[in-house]
Amino acid sequence: DEAFSAEFLTMARKVFDMIDVDNSGTLTKAEIVESVQTDKQVITFLSNCGNANLQYLLVPSRLQAALAVLDTDSDGEIDATEWESAIEQALKAKLEQRRVAREAAAAANRKEIEEFTAAFLNAARECFVMIDVDDSGTLTKHEIIRSIKEDAKVVQFLRNCGEENLQFLLQPARLSKALDALDTNKDGEMDIEEWEEAIYRGLAKRV
Repeated sequence: DEAFSAEFLTMARKVFDMIDVDNSGTLTKAEIVESVQTDKQVITFLSNCGNANLQYLLVPSRLQAALAVLDTDSDGEIDATEWESAIEQALKAKLEQRRVAREAAAAANRKEIEEFTAAFLNAARECFVMIDVDDSGTLTKHEIIRSIKEDAKVVQFLRNCGEENLQFLLQPARLSKALDALDTNKDGEMDIEEWEEAIYRGLAKRV
């Protein structure tokens, strides 16, 4: 927000100078009316500045009331101090909008990750079951070879799972070495715990 704030304040000062055509250091009603009718940069800044009274300067029916609020010393003009006070309020509003937007984006991102994680783990469980044709709770080399030859869903999942040793099961020349790496207890088969360890490594790379 630091860079945004600096840019916002710089533009605010620039807009003040653009409205203050006689360089008096104050903004008269006539100068404001002229600027909000003819200067696109002034119009764009005020439209998006975040301060309602500054925005009302763009609305003829509300301009006088907005000026009365902004002109805190009631001298009929807006001086630099009054302008900066309004800009400070505007910046606070803009920063709050940005905070809310960031939180909403973060919440949406968390939800997306949670949904992806649930779908990924569900697909992983289904894949294990599809390979484990004898329902033994472990995957043998023979079952894996059969599945990657015959089951397109298994092939698709392994190809996209994110864990390289599971992906290497798809390559005959690398299958035995990959299975040995995945079979951490070295019993010659891959049990559900070993499968899930690999799956979570893959998941970590996918999210």
